Amino acid sequence: MLEKSSFISQLKNLVHEPENHTYLLAVSGGADSMVLTSLFRDLGSEIQGSKYRFQVAHINYKLRGHDSELDQKTVQDFCEKNHIKFHLYAVSEKDQKPENSIQLWARELRYTFFKEIQRKEKLEFLVTAHHLNDQLETFIINLSKAAGINGLSGIPSNDNNILRPFLNFSKKEIYEFAERNTIEFREDLSNKKNDYLRNKIRNVIVPALMETNDHFLENFRKSSLYLNQTKDFVEKQIQELENRITIFNKDYKILSKEELDQESDFVKFEILKKYGFRQEEEIPKIFKAENNSSFFSKEYQLIVNRNELIFMNRNDEQGSKEEIVLIDHFDFSENQISINLVDHIENIDGINKEIEWDFDTEKIHFPLRLRKQKEGDEFYPVGFSGKKKVSKFFRDEKLSILIREKVWLLCDSRNHILGVIPLRQDRRYQADGNTQKKIIIKWTEEQLIR
Repeated sequence: MLEKSSFISQLKNLVHEPENHTYLLAVSGGADSMVLTSLFRDLGSEIQGSKYRFQVAHINYKLRGHDSELDQKTVQDFCEKNHIKFHLYAVSEKDQKPENSIQLWARELRYTFFKEIQRKEKLEFLVTAHHLNDQLETFIINLSKAAGINGLSGIPSNDNNILRPFLNFSKKEIYEFAERNTIEFREDLSNKKNDYLRNKIRNVIVPALMETNDHFLENFRKSSLYLNQTKDFVEKQIQELENRITIFNKDYKILSKEELDQESDFVKFEILKKYGFRQEEEIPKIFKAENNSSFFSKEYQLIVNRNELIFMNRNDEQGSKEEIVLIDHFDFSENQISINLVDHIENIDGINKEIEWDFDTEKIHFPLRLRKQKEGDEFYPVGFSGKKKVSKFFRDEKLSILIREKVWLLCDSRNHILGVIPLRQDRRYQADGNTQKKIIIKWTEEQLIR
């Protein structure tokens, strides 16, 4: 049964010392959210030490005419009467409603509004009034979508600082509490229409299920608890597996492709989705891909490197840098200038080369710069009779994509490639017996990370 004491107990399960935190309540005017607001008001010192440590937010979507205005008035009047800070977002013409996906539009609108209030008012937690019946409806929706254990576990009670302390209480228990405590609320009559999937489940499927068993909802409550405990256990096991097969690096993360490939498709998907790879049909392609193949999610580039899966953060500033000015002029009063590349670019794992290249200053044009490879780049590598595409040179050297992305090209102002750092110099610009002034480019063995 929903009582003040049982509500406090639920809140304490979600937040350590709830009296030391601040809250924003999402209140629609319905029974569940008005009961939630009343409980926060009444508990006062029992929860917060001060009943002003929570605030209320309401959105008037203007979708139900006069009823929408009455919903707003109910919430606003309650807040004014009880001296609760009230935040309102009233949808206007500037908020273009889509012809389809009204629910998705409304969800994005309200969570953007809530986050903005939390930021301005410095409120730690958003609290919603989702209850056990909502949980059951979500379970059925996810069951129809083959959502897996995460979907079947339903709505989380504490997720990214969004608290849902009513998830263990049924709609009936909430209505009974409202009646016992004479709490005013508004009924959303649009919920009676079966024009949305959730409404059809709420109005048709759930009542039919309830008729099959007097204890159906209570049994679902227990099943939901077991599912969440199972999910927590599985997530812990998968994390331990991932830690065991992972190599951490300052720039990227490497997973053993060979070991992960021995696991089930479920485990592969659960690990790879952490990096944004959420399409199940993509998983087999990754494990069958040729060496040096790349896959992209919003945040990561995945590189298949023999028996490894390499994840590189695409938002990394170092990785996004495309050009470095190395030297913008040559002091012609000097016969030579020496440049140590370790002062300009990062070391490259996996290349055990050292260089000391001499260039004839009369053959090159300043400024000199370092840049990444582009499509169609060609140069005349030392040791070869003709020219060669840089991409072909990389393949011949058997460089992984990971190393290719760290290799830099040394170029002059005419975009002539003077060398591929630190692998091969272009022979056309080498110093020779006739050179009067030269630049020496160095990268010593000791400076490389092996």
